[in-house]
Amino acid sequence: MLSARLIHLIEAHQDEIATRILHEIRREPELRHFHKLDDLELRERGRRILGHLGEWLAEARQEELAREYEILGRTRHEEAIPLHESVRALYIIKNKMIGFVKEQGLKMDCVELYAEEELEDRVGHFFDELVIHLVRGYEGAWRRAAHAAA
Repeated sequence: MLSARLIHLIEAHQDEIATRILHEIRREPELRHFHKLDDLELRERGRRILGHLGEWLAEARQEELAREYEILGRTRHEEAIPLHESVRALYIIKNKMIGFVKEQGLKMDCVELYAEEELEDRVGHFFDELVIHLVRGYEGAWRRAAHAAA
């Protein structure tokens, strides 16, 4: 896995990247419901992903990840945060993470370019899984609420 060094770079700079994520969420006008959430919660959500990225990508904890993001989806539904905002926030995390790596000015020989491409592919798949589980949890909560209201 050539991208291991880049994953370590992300994990080592999780606080800086989490700060960038928080600033982006706070300035994004389409995330107005997220503006009501506590900074600490948002920062910790980002840091949890960033600080354990290597573990998450190793696929050793996929069941834990699925449970966590289905619970998060239910929570966001209960908080009346629109699903599109929740998904957008995840993509902000992904984009800030990848953007950070690209800003580091690493030497770009063929191996480094391949490692960066490998990282983007793996992170893209990881975030696709997060979105699937988030949506699954959100939809489950929405169906339960609709059934209870009927």
